[in-house]
Amino acid sequence: MTLDLTLIWALLIATAVFLYVVMDGFDLGIGILFPAIREKVDRDVMVNTVAPVWDGNETWLILGGGGLFAVFPLAYATLLPALYIPLTLMLLALVFRGVAFEMRFRTASPLSQTAWDMAFSAGSIVAALCQGICLGALVQGVRVEDRAYAGGWWDWFSPFSVLTGFALVAGYGLLGAGWLIWKTEDALQLRAYRLARGFGAATFAAIVAVSLAMPFLSPAFRDRWLTWPAVIFVAPVPVLVALLGRRLRDALDRREEVAPFLCGLGLFLLSYVGLGISLFPMIVPPAVTIWDAATHPSSQRFLLVGTVVLLPMVLAYTAYVYWLFRGKVTAGTPGYH
Repeated sequence: MTLDLTLIWALLIATAVFLYVVMDGFDLGIGILFPAIREKVDRDVMVNTVAPVWDGNETWLILGGGGLFAVFPLAYATLLPALYIPLTLMLLALVFRGVAFEMRFRTASPLSQTAWDMAFSAGSIVAALCQGICLGALVQGVRVEDRAYAGGWWDWFSPFSVLTGFALVAGYGLLGAGWLIWKTEDALQLRAYRLARGFGAATFAAIVAVSLAMPFLSPAFRDRWLTWPAVIFVAPVPVLVALLGRRLRDALDRREEVAPFLCGLGLFLLSYVGLGISLFPMIVPPAVTIWDAATHPSSQRFLLVGTVVLLPMVLAYTAYVYWLFRGKVTAGTPGYH
């Protein structure tokens, strides 16, 4: 039996992108929640919950982007010009956010502290918004002619891409609130419960809105979700989303500490599965498949050898760091300086 290297690489890159979304998502969510938490001591605790892991979380963005460039060069060359503006804004926001993350601990002036806090929050919100816009622009389709991008400068900007942008901001806010519930206690944890309820409702509403809009974007989406017998196989996804939304509400009502974060992760996973059902095997909808965009098999084999060696090391290091910094973070816990 011959292995389909292209399919293996598509799964690896899809996994890397998902790991980035959920792992960097909750620390972006911390910045998204900053405007709702005004006290400096609470904001310091919030930042200290992610300080040991936030740099490592972005490793998966590098793996996903680097893998796309190396293994699917046609997709990379097509998507980069199509999404140039939102991708550039996202990277600038991540840089701005990273600088603010460091500088907020390096200034003694209350005015400067407030300014850097605003920068940290703004960078987080803009980065999340741009990531969602890129996703929406990809889903709605990219014009390709003669193996090159044939669209306009602003094709990425549409009501649907703006909707997915705000949906991702809401989802990251939910992950951030769930993380704070898990990692903090007392008054800050109680405020996180309230924020999780609001962002959870917004996330669920956004999932419904995006799901209702997608069948109008493409006949292929309608065929996969609304025709018989395909509907039998895809129906578990929306059913599980509804059940998980109910479980999230119950977990918040019962003041459970770990379940809200896990429910947030579950909603992201189910949304990602739904996205895969809609798009596969397209990597640049509506016409470029993963096999169309893939590099030569010999290059895929060479790159896979290095990935097989390095990926377990990255996973082991990530697991160790999360285990090492387990437990609650309080105002008295030694923090990031």
